[in-house]
Amino acid sequence: KVLDASTLSFGTRVRWFAICFIAGVVCSILGTSLLWLPKGIKLFAVFYTLGNIAALASTCFLMGPLKQLKAMFEPKRLIATLVMLLFLLLTLCAVFWWNKKGLALLFCMLQFLAMTWYSLSYIPFARDAVIKCFSSCLG
Repeated sequence: KVLDASTLSFGTRVRWFAICFIAGVVCSILGTSLLWLPKGIKLFAVFYTLGNIAALASTCFLMGPLKQLKAMFEPKRLIATLVMLLFLLLTLCAVFWWNKKGLALLFCMLQFLAMTWYSLSYIPFARDAVIKCFSSCLG
């Protein structure tokens, strides 16, 4: 029953969602501010990635972990989920194993875009609106 969100009261679920989401935002902002320190790229990549993971995990409190995982891997967001997880992993690989700062920054930007595209999949017609907007801007 631990993996079911309904074991927690609605107020508790909302509170923990907010705590995780705010922690995610704080981690991302902290990581960005650490970017300018010597060797700050590693701190940036770690905190930015942890921030995205915390923000993603926050919705587990609203939906429950199993329902969240099922939703993440539904056909309509499967590619977005895999791309997002890939860039989370590649960001950490770039700073810890490959020691490539530029690549880490690129992966963080791609992480942001992948997370945004993934998040839009939960809002009806949001992806279609974004595609239409970019199509009209590009001619």
